Amino acid sequence: MEFTLLGPVGIITKDDHVPIAGSRQRILLASLLVSGGRLLTNEQLYSELWGDDPPHTAHNALQAQVSRLRRTLSRLTHAEEPAPALVTHSAGYVLKADPDRVDMNGFRRRIAEARAAADRDPMAAIALLEAGIALWQGKPLQDTGTSPLCHSTAVQLEEEYLAAHETKLELKLRCGLTEDAIGELRAIGVVHPWRERITELLMLALYCVGRRAEALETYHSTRRQLTDHLGIEPSRRLKETLQVILREDPVPLAPLRPSPLAAFAR
Repeated sequence: MEFTLLGPVGIITKDDHVPIAGSRQRILLASLLVSGGRLLTNEQLYSELWGDDPPHTAHNALQAQVSRLRRTLSRLTHAEEPAPALVTHSAGYVLKADPDRVDMNGFRRRIAEARAAADRDPMAAIALLEAGIALWQGKPLQDTGTSPLCHSTAVQLEEEYLAAHETKLELKLRCGLTEDAIGELRAIGVVHPWRERITELLMLALYCVGRRAEALETYHSTRRQLTDHLGIEPSRRLKETLQVILREDPVPLAPLRPSPLAAFAR
């Protein structure tokens, strides 16, 4: 049994992907998974499930939601793989799920491994980043409403997702995979136009392949958007990248040499 948080909250069995019906069931499961095996108190779960206005019968209502979730886990369990224990404590609840069976943890593990390998074997790092990014199935922790823990985790995960993309694309530029990176940078730049690191990498990529005019227009287009919509100027770093291109300086991205073993590892 595996759990999905990088998109709709759900459970994957050996037979199927099972969405979790009911917003409070999704919030309860997601909150317990996000807590990573730590106890969530009854008061925390009241806040997650009902916000600032829990019912007078919140304790009984929480017990009913926990019982329902236990039944769901039990129903989806196969004989060879017991369901994770949803343990009741006097102060709250703990879900003892295997961290390796939660896609959020798999994503974060691959990103950490990629960053550790980046200087030694950039092509292997790119493959790890792509494997982590491929776990995403949409907006993280979908349909968990305004649950404080789920919302804050979703915001953090989206930042980690964009940072992983940026790291992957920078590594592609360093490895000479420039044309491939340009297409991805353009696509992600449309969705996240305020992400200046994406603009910077796109400018450098275009400059690397001799498309200096396009690199300059990329800067000016981004500046117009920032000034017109946000009332701010580009960052100092983006302005420095512009000067590199105007002066026709060498690209400030040190090339990395892929390990000879990387091709056999993929």
